[in-house]
Amino acid sequence: MLKRLSRSDVARRVAGRAIGAYLRLALGTTRWTIEAPQDSWPYMLGQDGRTAIVAFWHEFLPLIPALWWHAHKANPSLGMTVLISRHRDGRLITGIVRRWGVAAVAGSSDRATGGSAITRDKGGAAALRQLIGLLRKGSLIAITPDGPRGPRRALQPGVARLAGLSGVPVIAAACQMAPSRRLGSWDRMILPLPFGRGKIVCSAPIAVPAQGWRAAMPAIAQALDDAVRGVGA
Repeated sequence: MLKRLSRSDVARRVAGRAIGAYLRLALGTTRWTIEAPQDSWPYMLGQDGRTAIVAFWHEFLPLIPALWWHAHKANPSLGMTVLISRHRDGRLITGIVRRWGVAAVAGSSDRATGGSAITRDKGGAAALRQLIGLLRKGSLIAITPDGPRGPRRALQPGVARLAGLSGVPVIAAACQMAPSRRLGSWDRMILPLPFGRGKIVCSAPIAVPAQGWRAAMPAIAQALDDAVRGVGA
């Protein structure tokens, strides 16, 4: 669906406005509960110069703005950047999130490393440098480590690599809300419906060593799965 809508600039702009307006309505009329360990909040709110890489499975992408709105309300100076695909659907997502004050960085879209995971090609290296610079400036970074092509809920190495190189922890997140619908896409993406109740669960910060960052991948994957169980998704 996103590919069809993003074939032209005009269609992309119209679709971006429509989808953004709908998400604002659906998420804004939802009563949210957020569960997170106390030590994760200073990172998610950008307190005392701290920041984090917020990782969540691709299916929760339409719901994550609710977490961003909460964090930005608590700290209006906080910035957030989303790593997106270089394909047309990534440009559509960029148009949507920019209306909420969220920036976007286009990463590589190499299937072997999990879609928008950070790779060693020129595009991936440029994205990596941008993201490290943004983290050093205090911006939150949001990544879907199984997107944009899957496999569903399969952790790709980009998030751990970025955390190891930047020295910034990873916070795993998951969302659920009712009423909602599951789309027939590869990730079974959640479509939020208005006037419901929602729940967001975040993990404690996961430190990733600069050397041997791959060793942190099981802990990140476990935190993502624990967050999913925490929201009942």
